[in-house]
Formats: sequence, C-alpha cells, structure tokens
Amino acid sequence: MEFCPTVKNILLLDSEGNRVAVKYYSDDWPTNSAKEAFEKAVFTKTQKTNARAEAEITMFENNIVIYKFAQDLHFFVTGGDDENELIISTVLQGFFDAVGLLLRDNVDKKEALENLDLILLCLDEIVDGGIILETDANVIAGKVAAHSMDSGAPLSEQTISQALATAREHLTRSLLSV
Repeated sequence: MEFCPTVKNILLLDSEGNRVAVKYYSDDWPTNSAKEAFEKAVFTKTQKTNARAEAEITMFENNIVIYKFAQDLHFFVTGGDDENELIISTVLQGFFDAVGLLLRDNVDKKEALENLDLILLCLDEIVDGGIILETDANVIAGKVAAHSMDSGAPLSEQTISQALATAREHLTRSLLSV
C-alpha cells in the first residue's frame, strides 16, 4: 500500500472557517481540538487568496493542501508532502464537481447544510481510510444518488432511473423467492 496515493483529510469549511463537513483519514491530528486548530490555521493561511476559478496549492505543516472556493464554501484536500499534487488536485476537483452536481450548482453553505447527508456520502465514495477510490464527479454523484433515493416512495414521485432501479429490485426479489 506504500505506492497507493492517499489523502490525510478532506475539509469543507464555511466563509468564517467553521466546519460544514470534514473527514480525517490520518492520525496526524489525534484530538478534536488538534483537528479544529489545523482547520483554523489552514483557513487563516488561505482566506486571502482567490481560489475561485482554479484550485490553489500550498505547503502547510509538512502537508500539501489543495483548495478551492465556491460562494461561501471552502474546499480543502490535504496530502503528505511526498504525495503527487496532481492526484490530490484530482480528488479535490472530483469532490468539488460532485457536490456541484448533487446541489444542482447551488453550492452555498445553506444548501450544503440542508444536504449534508449527500455531502458525507460523497466523501465516503471518494476516499476510504485515506485511499482514493473515485475521482470522477459523475460516478461519485451517481453512487450517492443511488444510495440516497427512497425506494419506498410512490413511483409517481420517483425519477425514471429511480423507478427502473425500484422495479429491478422488486423483480430480483420476486425471482429469488421462487
């Protein structure tokens, strides 16, 4: 596993540096207060930059931090100083674009908090235990949407793909019970 690229954390902070959604995959920050101190320090170091059009990169406490801002949200992905910046940047872009897809391009703090479950599922689809699983935003958003759909909802309230998935599930169940 030493050749497998990893990330140490993925942070989604608001415009004041407060947590919206964070996930740590490293023991570099053993306590919650250490994690919060890292978040505040990274936010303070990056808040005066203009990382809206493209992702920016910085070295911070022997870590590579790649970040991007949208409206009042700040997206960060941290990797070790020996990690490839392009891979970490791809993780950030995948997370950023998947959140944009899931929130229908209405990427702001209010919408993110209302759909926090989707964002947390998004984090789970991208990285597991620090190991990068997926970086394609369409695949990530598709998997999250599949997890979050309510198969108990009436067919009239489901999208075509949700209705087909529900029908497939019912057909599979009926075939297995024969």
